[in-house]
Amino acid sequence: MKSKILSIDELLAERALLRAAGQKLVFTNGVFDILHVGHVRYLEQARGLGDALVVAINSDASVRALKGAGRPLINEGERAEILAGLRTVNYVIVFDDVSPRSLIADLLPDVLIKGGDYALDEIHGREEVEAAGGRVVSLAFVEGVSTSALIERMKEKRR
Repeated sequence: MKSKILSIDELLAERALLRAAGQKLVFTNGVFDILHVGHVRYLEQARGLGDALVVAINSDASVRALKGAGRPLINEGERAEILAGLRTVNYVIVFDDVSPRSLIADLLPDVLIKGGDYALDEIHGREEVEAAGGRVVSLAFVEGVSTSALIERMKEKRR
């Protein structure tokens, strides 16, 4: 599993190999703090849109900047390993920025994916991917399933 967790240089080398072989790289990103059925369905759909799927996860520091001091619940190394253990995921990378835009600009995937809770004009990296001839897809959101909702349910059970 750990062989799927790559540095930026390793991922760029894999990207070059895929491009040379005429294969499509699909990219998505997120926190993936508590893996749930919404994530699994989303990643399955994303993987179906190309030949290889890379999942970029926010580092612990960028999660705290986005979600607050109580997050992440699971550290970046463990989150990366969990995602790498999924058969639908080919590559995992951890990024430190709050936005994945610079990573996307470097990688230029063929397909950029986000969940349906994002409008196309809200997706970071959209302009770069489309300018390079790629496409951007917003997949359907699985209603009632989110990490934040799970955390709230756990808090309610404790009361």
